[in-house]
Amino acid sequence: MAGRAQPSGPAGSGGGAPGLLPLLLLLLSAAAIIPRGHGQNLVTEDVTVVEGDVATISCRVKNSDDSVIQLLNPNRQTIYFRDFRPLKDSRFQLVNFSNSELRVSLTNVSISDEGRYFCQLYTDPPQEIYTTITVLVPPRNLVIDIEKETAVEGEEIELNCTAMASRPATTIRWFKGNKELTGKSEVERWSDMYTVTSQLLLKVGREDDGVPVICLVDHPAVKDLQTQRYLEVMYKPQVRVSQNYPLQGLTREGEPLELTCTAFGKPQPTDMRWLRVDDEMPQHVVVSGSNLLISNLNKTDNGTYRCEASNAVGKSHADYMLFVYDTTATTEPAVHDSRAGEDGAIRSVDHAVVGGVVAVVVFAMLCLLIILGRYFARHKGTYFTHEAKGADDAADADTAIINAEGGQNNSEEKKEYFI
Repeated sequence: MAGRAQPSGPAGSGGGAPGLLPLLLLLLSAAAIIPRGHGQNLVTEDVTVVEGDVATISCRVKNSDDSVIQLLNPNRQTIYFRDFRPLKDSRFQLVNFSNSELRVSLTNVSISDEGRYFCQLYTDPPQEIYTTITVLVPPRNLVIDIEKETAVEGEEIELNCTAMASRPATTIRWFKGNKELTGKSEVERWSDMYTVTSQLLLKVGREDDGVPVICLVDHPAVKDLQTQRYLEVMYKPQVRVSQNYPLQGLTREGEPLELTCTAFGKPQPTDMRWLRVDDEMPQHVVVSGSNLLISNLNKTDNGTYRCEASNAVGKSHADYMLFVYDTTATTEPAVHDSRAGEDGAIRSVDHAVVGGVVAVVVFAMLCLLIILGRYFARHKGTYFTHEAKGADDAADADTAIINAEGGQNNSEEKKEYFI
């Protein structure tokens, strides 16, 4: 039988040695074809890194049997073989080397470094796994362009925000103060980079003057990247007339009246004047800048006095309706107010409305008292009628008492009542 030693000579002559040699060769051949590293497993993870930062690649081995680990670049050039670096790129540095891990760092990462990196384990057959490096590029510049540096109230202006050379394409968000607005974005690709432009159409009012418009970037490579522009809005004057004297009192004959006109706008109003609506200004009225003074009121002063103010945007006004009372008047004036012009200036309270409300309340109370009085009077008459029921046909007072409701039992009481 093969592999079994056969005696061919005297004992101790060494005749058995040729039979052992084929068995030894068979064992060596079997060991050579058994895969080395059986049960080992390579592990790695993908890497995402911002341009200019450091990327760390890790090749790890589970159930290691001391097999050789190496790392290759996307061009399949060996970066590290065990702890030796054949590739002459000093940006690659060994972080850790052991029988179970090869960890390498890559500094100052650029777009050209992006791709697949291969971890290899020298077993039979060899094992290989790859990790992908993804490079993020934040926007290099963020700019807001505004159609008009200074806008007029009611105009619609255009704003554009541009985020240049980012990867991936960035998302642009708009805010006016704390309120988010909606813009329209366009994306352009240049090689491996993206440029995004967002357009915002905004109708402005006087309340927007001095409010910031913010362009904010949403991108995985950067946080809190934003730029802003402050709106400058011009608007017509806001005009108000106030009564300095008498302070919330009656405007009586013989007493003085002083009015003050205030106006705010952008630009600040430069032209302000007083006039009397539908009539000439009385000669005894004194106008000094924003003040109007009548030292001695009389009935001929009744009317509407208007303060007009204007700037480069337009003109506005506010009205004051004057009614002069007799010196004996004790009630509040029915027409003493300051009425705004067409631009919406502030108006004061009309005292006639208050007087009307009070009159309605008093009238309602009087009607209620009359209704209650009639109700009680009617019920009292009904009582007296029932009390005398049955006595209408009596010949005299005694008979009437006997015939009344209650019969004979109450006759004595009835007699006393009629006596």
